Amino acid sequence: MRVKVFIGLGTNLGDRGFYLSEAVSSLNRPAIKVEAMSRTYESEPWGVADQPLFWNQVIQVETTLEPLDLLHACQEIEQQLGRERKVHWGPRTIDIDLLIYDNRVSDSEELKLPHPYLEERAFVIVPLREIAPDLILPSGRPICEVQGEGKVYPLT
Repeated sequence: MRVKVFIGLGTNLGDRGFYLSEAVSSLNRPAIKVEAMSRTYESEPWGVADQPLFWNQVIQVETTLEPLDLLHACQEIEQQLGRERKVHWGPRTIDIDLLIYDNRVSDSEELKLPHPYLEERAFVIVPLREIAPDLILPSGRPICEVQGEGKVYPLT
């Protein structure tokens, strides 16, 4: 059975457009079908301010993978694209986050669903609202009522 999942993408090192494009292409495989993709947005860094601006996107996929299997596929793509985890919330070639996986909730050490900062980050809410304007967030709030924090500017 295929389930709907929203995934956040972010990059602030190197050729940001390349990393976003490669992440989307790499995710599109037999067990994961990309259904929708937001425009690209530029945003200020979250957490560690002294780093380059981020480019962000949100995609909607349908998948047959279980949540942890999908997480591991995303982490594999991050590694292939040179992601290094040196500084928490620091600069990165690519970040691939599971935001919402169907209606599942997970609070394990390895995977938290929905994403714990989903409603706090404008760089996630704005592109998510673009591709799912009628979405009811896991909190029960309509996405049209949630703004998130930070400044976000459309690039495309």
